[in-house]
This record gives sequence, C-alpha cells and structure tokens, in this order.
Amino acid sequence: MTKKIPMRQCIGCGQMKSKKELLRIVKTAEGDMVPDTTGRKNGRGAYLCFSEECLQKAIRTKGLERSFQMKIPAEVYEGLEKEFEKINDK
Repeated sequence: MTKKIPMRQCIGCGQMKSKKELLRIVKTAEGDMVPDTTGRKNGRGAYLCFSEECLQKAIRTKGLERSFQMKIPAEVYEGLEKEFEKINDK
C-alpha cells in the first residue's frame, strides 16, 4: 500500500503541492506570525511556495489576511521577505 502524501494549497499561486514543497507560516497563540520550517509548530498555518513570486502574489491578493481572518501588519510581510531571501540564497 502506498503512503498518502498530505497536499496543501499555496496562498500565492493557488497550486496544490505536497507539504514538503511548501513553507508553512504559523499564527501562534500569542498572535505572532512566524515561518515554520519544521512544519510541527502549534497554531494555525498557511502555506506558500518557496518562491518570491508567490509571496508577492499573496501580499497583493491578501492571501494571508484571508487565511488568518485578520489584518496583517507590514512588519510580518517584511519578515517573510527576509526569510525568503535567506531560503533562496541557500
């Protein structure tokens, strides 16, 4: 029997991909938004492709705001952009 691969939708491009192919962004109990590289942190999660393009699309279409049903401060987006630069430099 084959193992089921969990699929998630990117809030930027809307494509369905396996969890391993996406970055999870978590809203913690304290209301902080942090990238979850392990995929195991507690809290509500939204998923993004590892591309700068998808992040920009999610910002334009307010994908994070819809996912978490709240206004997202600019600092959160700036932090995510820095995180994406780190990831893409590797």
